[in-house]
Amino acid sequence: MKTWLVKIMGVDGKENEEVSLPPVFKTPYLPQVIKKVYVNLDSHSYQKQGRFPAAGEIVSAESRNTGLGIARIARARGEGFPRAGQAAGVAGVRHGRVAHPPQSWKNINKKINKKEKFLGLCSAIAATSQKTLVVNRGHKVEDVSHFPVIVSNEIEAISKTKELKTMLERLGLGKELDRVYNKKSSKKIVSALIVVSNDDKIRVLDQSIPGVSIKKLQSLSVLDLAPGAKPIRLTIFSKNAIEELKTKKSSFIKIMELINKNE
Repeated sequence: MKTWLVKIMGVDGKENEEVSLPPVFKTPYLPQVIKKVYVNLDSHSYQKQGRFPAAGEIVSAESRNTGLGIARIARARGEGFPRAGQAAGVAGVRHGRVAHPPQSWKNINKKINKKEKFLGLCSAIAATSQKTLVVNRGHKVEDVSHFPVIVSNEIEAISKTKELKTMLERLGLGKELDRVYNKKSSKKIVSALIVVSNDDKIRVLDQSIPGVSIKKLQSLSVLDLAPGAKPIRLTIFSKNAIEELKTKKSSFIKIMELINKNE
C-alpha cells in the first residue's frame, strides 16, 4: 500500500518531521457503522429502571356499576374530600398506575459484534483526517493546515493548563478555544480530543479546558471520537499514539493489502 506522509507539529506550532500514517487511516468513512457502534456502546451506561408492582393500585376504589350515567371505572371510596369519587387504581387516570412500566429485570444493553465494533472504531479514526467532516461538526479549524493533527511527544509531558492552552493556540486552534469560552448555552460543549500513548502527566488536564478531553489510545472508543453519534470530533494525536496505531488494521485494510499483493 502507498504510504501517506503527514507533518508532525511541535508544541511550539512549528513543523518538525514527517511521519507515515498507519493503514487504519485508509479505512472508508462509514457513518452508519459508526452510529450503530455508538448507540450500542452507549446503551451499556444506561441505568436499569423498575416500578413497585403495586404502585398506583394501593387505593380503596370500587366500581359503582351501571345505572348512574357515569363510566363503570373504579372510583375512590368515600365522600367529603377532593379525592372521593375520582377514578383510581387503573391505568390512564390521575394518580393511577403506569400502563406498561419498565421492568428492572430486563436487559437493556445492546450487543454488537466485535468485528463491527472494531470496524466502527477504525472508520472513526480514519475520519479524523478529513477536514470537511471536522468543520461540519462545528469546530473552528480554519488555521489548521494538516489533518490529521499530529503533535510531537512533548505534548505527553504537559502538566499545566496554561501550557496546554498555549500549545493549542500555536497549533492554530485559537478560534476553537474562543468558541468554547464564548459558549452561552447550558448544553455540554465538545471541543478537541487529545489522544496520547502515555498519559501519566497530561491526564490531570482532562476537562481543565472546557470541552477538551485527554484519552489514552488503549481506551479510545467511538464514544470519544463521535459524541452524540455525529462524526467526527477534532482529534489531536501524539507521535507515539500514531506509532502505536500502526498495529491496528481493519478488515478493509487486510483485503486491500491482499489485492495489492496480487497486482
